[in-house]
Order: sequence, then C-alpha cells, then structure tokens
Amino acid sequence: MLRVTSNMMNSQLLLNLNRNARTMNDTQLQLATGRKINKPSDDPVGITYSLRYRAELSSNEQYTKNVDSAVSWLDYNDTVLGQAGEVVQKLRELTVQASTGSNPQSALDSINKEVLQLQEQLVDISNSTLNGKYIFNGEKYNTKPYDFTKNADGTYNTTQAVITDPGQIQYIVGEGVQMPINLTGNEVFGDTADPDNLFKTINDISAALSSGNYSAVSAQLTNLDTRMETILAARSEIGAKTNRVELMQDRLSDLNVNLTDLQAKTEDADYEGLIMQSKIQENIYNASLSVGAKIISTSLVDFIR
Repeated sequence: MLRVTSNMMNSQLLLNLNRNARTMNDTQLQLATGRKINKPSDDPVGITYSLRYRAELSSNEQYTKNVDSAVSWLDYNDTVLGQAGEVVQKLRELTVQASTGSNPQSALDSINKEVLQLQEQLVDISNSTLNGKYIFNGEKYNTKPYDFTKNADGTYNTTQAVITDPGQIQYIVGEGVQMPINLTGNEVFGDTADPDNLFKTINDISAALSSGNYSAVSAQLTNLDTRMETILAARSEIGAKTNRVELMQDRLSDLNVNLTDLQAKTEDADYEGLIMQSKIQENIYNASLSVGAKIISTSLVDFIR
C-alpha cells in the first residue's frame, strides 16, 4: 500500500495550483487580446488555417490596389479620348464651314488660326500623363511620344515618323488574371502612314485653308470621320475593360468579406463564453488556495494534539 507523505501532498497541491493558475491565465490572455489563438500550441490546426487566411487577405488587398489603379487609368484614358473626340468634332465643324465656296480668304484665314489652336490642343492631349507617365506610349511611358518640331507656318512637322511603343501595360487584378489597360498613340491618332493620321489631316486642312482650296478642305471630311470612328471604338474598348475591372472590384470586395469572416471565426475569442469560463476558473483557483492553505498549515504539532 502506497504511503502518502506530506511532501507528496504539498507537491500535488502546488501542481494543481499551477495548473489552475495557468488555465486561468490562458483564459484571461484570450480576453485581453481578443484572440483565442495566441501561440501555435493553442490550436495547431487552427493556426494553419489562420495563416492561410492572412496570406489570402494580403494577396486580396494587393489585387484590390491594382484594380483601383486600373480603374483610375481607364477612367483617365476615357476622359482624354473624350477630349480628343471633342477636338475632332470641332475640326469637322470648322471644315464644313470652310468648305462653303462663299467664304472669303480672310474668313478662311480666321478658321485656319482656330484649326492651328486645335492642333496645339490635340498635341497636348496626345502627350497626356497620369502620375508622370505618358499614357499613349506603351511601356516607354517615361518618354514623350509626340515631340513634334514646328514648321514656319505654325503647323507641326508631321512628316516625322512617330511610332509609339506597342507594349501593353498589364495589371494583375486576380489570381492568374492579367489585364492590358492602355492604348497606344498610333492606335488612337493614327500611324504615320495612315491616310487619316489626325496630325497630318490637320496639316492638310491648314494648307488647303491657306491656299483657299475649298475642294481640298472638303476632301478631309472623310479622314476626320474615319478617325472619329476609331476614337469612338477606342472609347468603347475602354468602357468594356472598365466594366470588367469594376466586376473584379465587386468580386474582390466580396472575397475580402468572406475571408475576414473566416479569419474571425478561426482567431477571434468568444467574449461571452470566456467571461463565464474565467469566473468559474477564478472560483476554482480561489477554492484551491483555500484548501491548500489548510493542507500546508498542517504540522507535526497538529498531529500531536
């Protein structure tokens, strides 16, 4: 038969007290931090899921930033294309006005001055920047695409071959999802060899106005119309991409809510349950101390009595 000594009782008492104190401390730690997993040993399986959710939330946050940047870029491109369309529309109105044979040369000269101002505006538009990046020069966004020199008559020297960079600006907007969001200047304003190259068309209109050649002015209406159709098609493409990116925004937002909810279920403490549990553990610990005080206070003198 095993003989129970005072040392054995004291050791067991301290062991139980430490266990109760540790349990109470763990509960209070969860209450203080608001997390039920404060170290891997608290829940080895749960910590695995928690780390996975954290990684996915981090990736989702970066995708969301990319999508926001893509929306800004697309919206700005649409604004700039709208401005270019307004210039072309105004050029068309002036061209129709100048095509009337009753206009004296002085009227044509006045129209020509306005045409040259519109060309200035168009060059500014073609060199538009967003956050210091030229939006119409592909991956060479640090290089000014339309750096024309001026002719003596005030027009730009469009005989210079302007070849904008065809590289695509890709934004990663999801897991394995890349989206090109830019348009090149040659796509929008025309290649140097295109008959409806917008800058060349304006120069031809200006030359015809200067010489009073009404038929030559009228002949440029077709080029203006085809270029306007190109700009409208480009805006349509931008609009379609914007719609897709906005759908990605909604999808990423929903995913963020779902991942946050899953993370909360895995990590967050149950305050109501923990408060009740903490009170019970506190009572148990106090009871252990009370009983322990009686056990430890027993001495040889008590047995002699």
